[in-house]
Amino acid sequence: MTPNHYNFNQTTPQIEERVDALLAKMTLEEKVGQMMQIHIHEGNRAEMEERIRQGQVGSILSLYGVKDTNHAQRIAVEESRLGIPLIFGNDVIHGYRTIFPIPLAESCTWEPALLQEAARIAAEEASANGVDWNFAPMVDVCREPRWGRIAEGAGEDVYLGSVMAQARVRGFQAKGLTSGRKIAACPKHYAAYGGAEAGKDYNTVDISERTLRDLYLPPFEAAFDEGAGTTMSAFNDLNGIPSTGNAFILRQILREEWGFLGVVLSDWNAVGELVPHGFAADLKEAAKRAALAGVDMDMISDAYHAHLAELVREGAVPAPIINEAVRRILRLKIQLGLFENPYTDEALASESILKPEYRAKALEIAQKSMVLLKNEGGLLPLDEGQRIALIGPLADDHHHILGAWHRIGEDADTESVLDGMRAVFPLANVAHMEGIPLERGDAPHFREAVEAAQSADVAVLVVGEGEFMSGEAHSRAHLGLPGQQQALVEAVHATGTPVVVVLMSGRPLVIPWIAEHIPSVLQAWHGGIRAGGAVARILGGRVNPSGKLTATWPRAEGQIPIYYNHKSTGRPPTGDGTLQFDMIHLSDYMDEYISPQFPFGFGLSYTRFAYADLEVVTPTLGVDAALVVEAAITNTGERAGEEIVQLYVRDLAGEVTRPVKELKGFQKISLDPGESQTVRFEVPARELGFHGLDMSYKVEPGDFKVWVGPNAAEGLEGEFAIERG
Repeated sequence: MTPNHYNFNQTTPQIEERVDALLAKMTLEEKVGQMMQIHIHEGNRAEMEERIRQGQVGSILSLYGVKDTNHAQRIAVEESRLGIPLIFGNDVIHGYRTIFPIPLAESCTWEPALLQEAARIAAEEASANGVDWNFAPMVDVCREPRWGRIAEGAGEDVYLGSVMAQARVRGFQAKGLTSGRKIAACPKHYAAYGGAEAGKDYNTVDISERTLRDLYLPPFEAAFDEGAGTTMSAFNDLNGIPSTGNAFILRQILREEWGFLGVVLSDWNAVGELVPHGFAADLKEAAKRAALAGVDMDMISDAYHAHLAELVREGAVPAPIINEAVRRILRLKIQLGLFENPYTDEALASESILKPEYRAKALEIAQKSMVLLKNEGGLLPLDEGQRIALIGPLADDHHHILGAWHRIGEDADTESVLDGMRAVFPLANVAHMEGIPLERGDAPHFREAVEAAQSADVAVLVVGEGEFMSGEAHSRAHLGLPGQQQALVEAVHATGTPVVVVLMSGRPLVIPWIAEHIPSVLQAWHGGIRAGGAVARILGGRVNPSGKLTATWPRAEGQIPIYYNHKSTGRPPTGDGTLQFDMIHLSDYMDEYISPQFPFGFGLSYTRFAYADLEVVTPTLGVDAALVVEAAITNTGERAGEEIVQLYVRDLAGEVTRPVKELKGFQKISLDPGESQTVRFEVPARELGFHGLDMSYKVEPGDFKVWVGPNAAEGLEGEFAIERG
């Protein structure tokens, strides 16, 4: 079947002939110019436009508005010597103007097709507004909720992350956009950026090569296999060598092992930051190290502009390295059709955004991304006749719900939880009181909010993080509720009125008191323009929640990093331990449970699902065969609902230690009350391997366990074996 998206990680003889012809005409300075991405602002506009005119610019980032992009493009095409068009890049992370839930929330739908559709809508809007190159998806695997950029990815799992990466690439690089244009995706940040020590952004990553290859690299390879035409080198150093100067990952793995043909772009000033890393003495050496390592384009540091031609003339950087980098950039511009169609139709810009069908899709994704964490006593869904006190700093918020990286998304486009509640419940039954500010500050209405809860049948508290508390450079050491929000929750709970807590955040939070004392908790994330309506429809029972977590929630910050697919250790906490000095010694904590607050894959529904009749259809299989497993899932409740059925495996013994569980499949099914469905998984044995002692990928014969269940902490258990070939 013909794919409905472009594959930019390939070429044709015709394209290469066009590239050769252009390269033959270019001076060294013009080649280096193609390797520069600039940022235009009022303070440098005249200088940058002259550089474009002189053929010294290949790309511009963060230039919004068709009039401005077309103006810059006309200078490049009509006033520079060779007329090579610019490529315009932007961070369209979870929507251009139609803002969807943050990517971490989107992944909690466990529906790749939904993520693909959201990415396609973003491409529709962005392409009609002058964007050719999208700095997304972020495919960094992250086991670290203190890291603010966990909001931008698909969570902690390599398999799920790979599937979601491919879905987003398909959407961003979709064919048939209304604008008639194309967009190139840019999986980032290459590589292992999500492994930053202590969750501090930009921080050191020091991991084994095996962990790099088994955990952090597969989502990138999956995205490139799907046709992603570019990637972005990361800020972090990796095992002592900054990613932007790391030839091992940029040349050996990316080019030689994977055969990647696309463009490598540095992150913002990452070439210049080789100096504070201590990897280069000055900007000239930084330019040399980045170019030799394999960075094709320098984002705004001006290291290439200032020094690269000189380095070539000195013989410090071979000319063929420059030619290959420029070849990749020109190839991408040809693939995008920029030579034939350099300008964007200005009439399409305003017509392309916030279409009714886009807003409807934003509502659907928001609803499916939200995760019901607790519903003790069936407090939810609420009855329309109940008197509801809607309380909290985020209850009538029109800004923070957009989340980090919403860029040109506007508050006026959003609906708050209060808006949604008034649409779902009778107006007279919803009393709103903000109570306290989002962070610190005076709280003159604290008492009034508590009194409002006393007068209600149920209190709904909408609390959590602001959009500025997650995302880039927004790491947090303490993951509880900011400001006086915890005190407000406790005071309202003390009234005796039943309480529902709606959490909005860009990351997993640490909420042990809430998890213990509050009967119903809904994780709504930063849900985009339709977040408020989605919350209200779930609370009112018009939608049955189906989202499940893609990142483990810790009980305490001291448990971090906490993730489901950890190793066993020689003294696992679930075993009998080892008698040493007359004491049992296990791998656990003295002052906290080792289990998470909420495990990976967890999420409740307003109905119940029973798992039964696990059958391992292939109890023994060869390395070229597939594992086949079936289980019966039944809706034993009184409402129709959707269930995300998950398959995990464990390799019981290997030449290197293996995780206690690994996700290898999932399916989302819909069941009416009393309905059953047999879910069948088929997993090729080649997907059950790992990188061995010699760093080659292998599928090792031996015994395995397999689980089918609702999350990583529970499920039906079976066994199978892979035989020697």
